[in-house]
Amino acid sequence: MALFQSLPGFREFPPEAFSRRNHVFRVWRRTASAFGFSEYDAPVLESLDLYKTKSGEEIEQQLFSFVDKGGREVALRPEMTPTVCRMVGAQAGSLKRPIKWFSIAEFYRYERAQKGRERAFFQFNADIFGEAGVEAEIELISLLVQCLAGFGLTEQDFYVRLSDRDLWFYYLEALGLDEAHIRGLLVAIDKYEKLGDAAFKTYADTFGPLDCALKEMVLAFLRIKSLEQLESALAPLGSAKLTARVADWRRLLDGLAAMGLARFVEVDLGVVRGLAYYTGFVFEAFDRKSELRAIAGGGRYNNLVAKLGGPDLPAVGFAIGDVTMGLLLEARGMMPAYVNAADVYAVLGGEAERKIAFGDIHALRAAGFRVEYPLKALAFGKQFKAALESGARLALIYGSDELARNVVKLRDLRERTERDVPRDQVFAAVRDCLAGS
Repeated sequence: MALFQSLPGFREFPPEAFSRRNHVFRVWRRTASAFGFSEYDAPVLESLDLYKTKSGEEIEQQLFSFVDKGGREVALRPEMTPTVCRMVGAQAGSLKRPIKWFSIAEFYRYERAQKGRERAFFQFNADIFGEAGVEAEIELISLLVQCLAGFGLTEQDFYVRLSDRDLWFYYLEALGLDEAHIRGLLVAIDKYEKLGDAAFKTYADTFGPLDCALKEMVLAFLRIKSLEQLESALAPLGSAKLTARVADWRRLLDGLAAMGLARFVEVDLGVVRGLAYYTGFVFEAFDRKSELRAIAGGGRYNNLVAKLGGPDLPAVGFAIGDVTMGLLLEARGMMPAYVNAADVYAVLGGEAERKIAFGDIHALRAAGFRVEYPLKALAFGKQFKAALESGARLALIYGSDELARNVVKLRDLRERTERDVPRDQVFAAVRDCLAGS
């Protein structure tokens, strides 16, 4: 019979891989806590309508969805944003503003597995609700940068591309386009980096060929890479909306500069993010060598809480995927080696010595020390070999000669020294040795 295999796109985490995953999660949790975010969790199974309301009927093709035994249409969560909007919307009246929440959770999407993308994956999600100003973006982009820099990555390894759907909307509006044409063009702009001129085909199929002069103005806008260039390009249009929006840009970029983060952030109007629920600034983090998919992405979504039945509540958030994050850390040599070492290895004599040792073993474990011992009787030589292979710093030797003298031999496996310790002082001797290591 052939050995069963895991399903395509679903990863396994044996101890070494699990240790690396936990390292990533620890850095994320520590960083979010330093920024004053509170951690939450939510059901992995949600109503299918939650995702249809947020993204439309076509989203179902990307989901693991089914009808449960109660006849309900449900889906494994593909993202956290609808869920956290539902949760915050239900409690908004009792939550102190701004609401700063984060989570680390697993998600599922029925997509073709490829480099940087799996069907089951983890994400760090952080969101701020109840703050309409760019102060929320400053806080979140700062958090995003530190969630990556916390591993030792620098501006030589990654950067954040900053754009603005509102700015695009006001710009195209100033050029004479109505809402339908603007939204169609934003879809094309979102795909332009990957597809080039082919990105405009869907727009042309719907609205007819894109006017050459308009196309050139769009492409010129895409080439803007600084606030100064942006101000220069918009000044001739004389739009009050654009003037106010540029002021928001300056406040945001000045705030990030004051944080010392200007070197990480670049103006890049090619980032539009295809999800139509975004309503303002959007941003994505990429590796500098452009070898990987986006590491993280997010933006403002002021209307989604209300769309899902909650109050009118401004919101902005982002997510970091663990798959691309892990690939980046591996590529930069910043994923720590797996260490699975014991603190203490107990070398045991016969059955009588074993029973006496068990009390010390349990007391040390209860205090948080990692203690290993042979489950079955082994010769002393094999036990000492096992002690060295365990990576333990100390060995406690419970031999008949030692116990006859009411002592236990404490051997420092790193320093290659040993001494006798009275039986009632074993715990203190181990604690003091390990505290000084």
